[in-house]
Amino acid sequence: MRWIRGRNKTGVTMAIVLSDSGEVVVDAIDGLCVSAADAKVASGWTLKPEGMCRGDLCVPLRDEAGRDGIRRDGRVDLAAFWRALGNPVVHDEREEIWVLGAGADERNAALAGEQAPDFSLPDLAGTPHRLSELRGKKVFLSTWASW
Repeated sequence: MRWIRGRNKTGVTMAIVLSDSGEVVVDAIDGLCVSAADAKVASGWTLKPEGMCRGDLCVPLRDEAGRDGIRRDGRVDLAAFWRALGNPVVHDEREEIWVLGAGADERNAALAGEQAPDFSLPDLAGTPHRLSELRGKKVFLSTWASW
């Protein structure tokens, strides 16, 4: 994707948001303050009078002036909202690319039912052992990579 940074006269800039919803280009001001429509596409949460909602879950929003508020001038500070949910948010130095990460609870829930694929590794004596041979027993797997 070719990216050209630019602000129009109203201070709106284009930003790329990466999340579980995919890659979305939004119009943002003052960091990641976006329209309700862009917030929905980028995060899956819908702005309603009672707050930001996803399904039956609604989170009330602070409506304040300045950087402390989540709802400002008809827009949603998506980064502040995401952090209020306890989820990680990172961006590049120029605030052109934003990543809305999954929170620890969501990651743990996704991994809870997963099983490691079966594999075989030799012990120090060279005897191969399969992970499936240890089913039903507690196994500690430790991995390491140099990169």
